[in-house]
Amino acid sequence: MLKIGNVVAKNKVVLAPMAGVCNPAFRLIAKEFGCGIVCAEMVSDKAILHGNKRTLEMLFVDEREKPLSLQIFGGDKETLVEAAKVVDQHTDADIIDINMGCPVPKVTKCDAGARWLLDPGKIEEMVSAVVQSVSKPVTVKMRIGWDDEHVYAVRNAQAVQNAGGSAVSVHGRTRVQMYTGKANWDIIKEVKESVSIPVIGNGDIFTPEDAKRMLDHTGVDGVMIGRGALGNPWMLYRTVHYLTDGELLPEPTPQEKIRIAILHMDRLAALKGEHVAVKEMRKHMAWYLKGLQGAARIKDVIMELTERDKMVSILENYVSTLDDKPVESGPEEEVVYH
Repeated sequence: MLKIGNVVAKNKVVLAPMAGVCNPAFRLIAKEFGCGIVCAEMVSDKAILHGNKRTLEMLFVDEREKPLSLQIFGGDKETLVEAAKVVDQHTDADIIDINMGCPVPKVTKCDAGARWLLDPGKIEEMVSAVVQSVSKPVTVKMRIGWDDEHVYAVRNAQAVQNAGGSAVSVHGRTRVQMYTGKANWDIIKEVKESVSIPVIGNGDIFTPEDAKRMLDHTGVDGVMIGRGALGNPWMLYRTVHYLTDGELLPEPTPQEKIRIAILHMDRLAALKGEHVAVKEMRKHMAWYLKGLQGAARIKDVIMELTERDKMVSILENYVSTLDDKPVESGPEEEVVYH
């Protein structure tokens, strides 16, 4: 069990907030696959305050996906606080998460995301201002540091705690690393030992065994799975089951992968319309198809499609030619996740 403020999750597995991925369609699948907490993709504080249609859609929470953490980012205290108030008072989110890990330049140049990692004092000031202005638990997702010379993970986590933050998630890479190299679990362990609030470990968790190793090595209260769940929500329920019962369930069959991929697309179409959904699903389909025999040819065809029925027809015809043996999964390619 994982408890964040007054929010109790039924297990220790958390879906990471991934840009362009963690919309309600995918989050609901993650929840159905047993995830304890799901996180929405990050939203700009200024976009929330401007209230445009696309941003308001990103704040939508389906009752079935709770408990849910909604992530915001910004570099200005006043607008961050006002955006947090909107999330607090006008959404069904259970937790307000502040991003201080996003490494992309368009975010860091606004003094947001990973830029905060260089200034523990700013972290305490900003998080404290948000905590005092909202009633929902406030958490932070961060990286271990900006670069190898500026690894302030322990001080930054302590700043979150001092500010009244209810938990901190730590991705074991620096901003400079982006998504390359290896995640440093030793520093996550140091963070866990330095604070009393819950710590969630993130980075290089691609199998249920990885999740168990993370928990054993660092002592964290929860594990956050990002890229390992792309096109592979089975990773979530297999991890929950493994951590609970010590049993490693089999990987999904090709037929099961395609069934869930189509469900994912149909839910996305219900949210965004068929045209937008099919375009967005192209990248997801590439992830769902990963590891399947002859998938490269099908991926090339799918990337040109704009109609739901055509995509379904091609996928079902393709999978009918495969046997029903489980599909081995592995580390995913880079995706911008926060």
